[in-house]
Amino acid sequence: MADLIVKAFQQALHLIISGDPSVYGTVYRSIYVAGLGTLLSCVWSIPLAVVLGLYSFRGKWVVKGFFNALIGIPTVALGLLLYLLLARHGELGSLHLLYTLNGIALGQAILVTPIIVSFTANALGNADTSLRDLAKTLGASGFRTNLTLIRETIWSMILSITAAFNRGFGELGIATIVGGSLVGETQVLTTAISVEINFGSFDIAMAYAIILMAIVIALALIIALIERIRSEDRPLAKFMMWRGLGGG
Repeated sequence: MADLIVKAFQQALHLIISGDPSVYGTVYRSIYVAGLGTLLSCVWSIPLAVVLGLYSFRGKWVVKGFFNALIGIPTVALGLLLYLLLARHGELGSLHLLYTLNGIALGQAILVTPIIVSFTANALGNADTSLRDLAKTLGASGFRTNLTLIRETIWSMILSITAAFNRGFGELGIATIVGGSLVGETQVLTTAISVEINFGSFDIAMAYAIILMAIVIALALIIALIERIRSEDRPLAKFMMWRGLGGG
């Protein structure tokens, strides 16, 4: 078993270094669907998170609890639901998104929405209360106070977006069911690994796995860096906020 792993690893490095077009094409499609899905999700997730984080209304805790619960939704369940909606006779069949990269991206946008909404809303809701009190003392309007709080939690938003991309990039259920893993068309890294293992092509599967893990680890390091920058930047952010509010 150890020899097989070593051999597969060597073959994988060869495929990566040689610039195998099938490998890099799969990488491109993976980044495309995860990136597009994350951007689409931001369009509705961030405004919704701002409302949940900064405003009070009846039933708010229910809505927040709903999004928190959806963070762990099984991707195969969501993929099945989307398949039924996007199929030819489904409610969204006219969009012709089934077995397309854009269809996968739509599914991933829905998948990562709870992550962006929950993380951002919690960050806004837990913003330092002293900032709110200071804003009121300086006579800032409600809109300007909220704008300042959003600026104060910008790193938390970036963190949630990065985590959302990571979630979409490594998911399998939606990519398999909605995309169909069509070679050269909708196959992404996760589905390619599954297919190549079934075919016994461990070298190619290992190449995909190495690239997948490298990108996931890189994203994890980016998240850690964001956390560090955010902690170091917090005193400066408060100072700039005070100065901005005091300047009228």
